[in-house]
Amino acid sequence: MKIDDIAFMPGSPVENPVFSILIPTWNSLQYLMLCIGSIRKNSRFNHQIIVHVNEGSDGTYEWVKTQMFDHSWSQSNVGVCYAFNAAATLARSEYLLLIDDDNYLLPDWDFYLWEEIQTIGHEYFAVSGTKIEPRRTFNNCVIAPRSFGASPEEFNENELLGSYAKIPFDDWNGSSWYPLVIHKNLWNLVGGLSVEFTPGMYSDPDFMMKLWHAGVRYFKGVSNSRSYHFISRSVRRVKKNEGRKQFLKKWGISNSTFRRYYLHMGEPFQGYLKEPEKTTGFKLRLLRDRLKRLIAF
Repeated sequence: MKIDDIAFMPGSPVENPVFSILIPTWNSLQYLMLCIGSIRKNSRFNHQIIVHVNEGSDGTYEWVKTQMFDHSWSQSNVGVCYAFNAAATLARSEYLLLIDDDNYLLPDWDFYLWEEIQTIGHEYFAVSGTKIEPRRTFNNCVIAPRSFGASPEEFNENELLGSYAKIPFDDWNGSSWYPLVIHKNLWNLVGGLSVEFTPGMYSDPDFMMKLWHAGVRYFKGVSNSRSYHFISRSVRRVKKNEGRKQFLKKWGISNSTFRRYYLHMGEPFQGYLKEPEKTTGFKLRLLRDRLKRLIAF
């Protein structure tokens, strides 16, 4: 992997984009086309679409060029950290929206995120949309299991569009999950995604921790802004970094401690977060994490 081989190519200008949408992709043309098709079909506002093409040997690179999107390109897969960072250099909007290519954005997804941002009144926030997923995982921030197909070929778009808005779900604490919108000034302040987490495992909680240390306390998942997520197709193909151990070594606490005691991930949204209370349970978790960190080293 040679990072200096990344090329940057501006596309056709978009007038007054609300979001600069950053999409990394790796030989997943059908997913990418479905994702971008949903942006074009289901957005209320104009947005700048920026794609980072990892390799693109399946026709992705040629398709992106014909669409005249702003894009960056690497001959090999450089991972999501470099991909998002590269795409962000081409952003023209004040607001960056990070999203994976295996998401289908649902009607007015952007309106509800924009409406939320207008109520905050400052740049120190991280706001996520809410994903619908075909199967249940550890993630309590998503609506699952609600299957509308496991791939673009099986995707039941009409059924999804007819039922997604009727599924009850509350706004939630924590943000972190894509689609995620932040202000470009905040992105630049913390230096984007940390490339030591390449190809990307645990780069998102690391990013949230950087935001926390920068003073962000408004982490919100917006229920009304919804997307359908086919669930991490690219992750199954990549050789993973030891993100869990890297996070522990870097920050001195585990990701699970950060999610539970700092972000209160997936709990009903209660406004601005506070420093964790020094409860017995929290102190025991910190002691456990210190021991795990010693063993990791």
